[in-house]
Amino acid sequence: GLMVFDTLYGMDASFTIQPQMVAGHLVEDDGRRWTINLRDGLIFHDGTPVLAKDVVASIERWWRLDVLGKLLAAITDELTAPTDKVIRFRLKQPFPSLPFALGKPSRCCFIMPERLAQTDPAKQVAEIIGSGPFRFRADERLAGTRAVYERFAGYVPRQEAPGFTAGAK
Repeated sequence: GLMVFDTLYGMDASFTIQPQMVAGHLVEDDGRRWTINLRDGLIFHDGTPVLAKDVVASIERWWRLDVLGKLLAAITDELTAPTDKVIRFRLKQPFPSLPFALGKPSRCCFIMPERLAQTDPAKQVAEIIGSGPFRFRADERLAGTRAVYERFAGYVPRQEAPGFTAGAK
């Protein structure tokens, strides 16, 4: 999944959470309001831009599947996309582990187009469209035999060196 989908944050080789799709974030109101800004130039494999509404829908899908996500959902008063590049959490209580929750390498919070993220979490999404460094070639897949990926020319890597799930990929 990490070849096809990107995450808001990633974990580097020293197990430290780093921004991945995120340009930066601001924590206010004693840790109860997080404003996350997306990096410029992020696009999905279908050519559409990655927008904050896609991120919100992806988080809402993920937090119905993941234990830490369920905890985050329970303390979230509001999750919004006030602009195309901004995601805002308004929390009932401080949650300093927010970047870890969104960037942990297991049961990842993959970012996908809103229309796919709105799929019932108990069902598989109909298309594999991410914004990661490789595009899944469903037309060349042979179940149980072959999966084909091709480098995605539209991928915008981070400037940092690659390390585990963080940095340039």
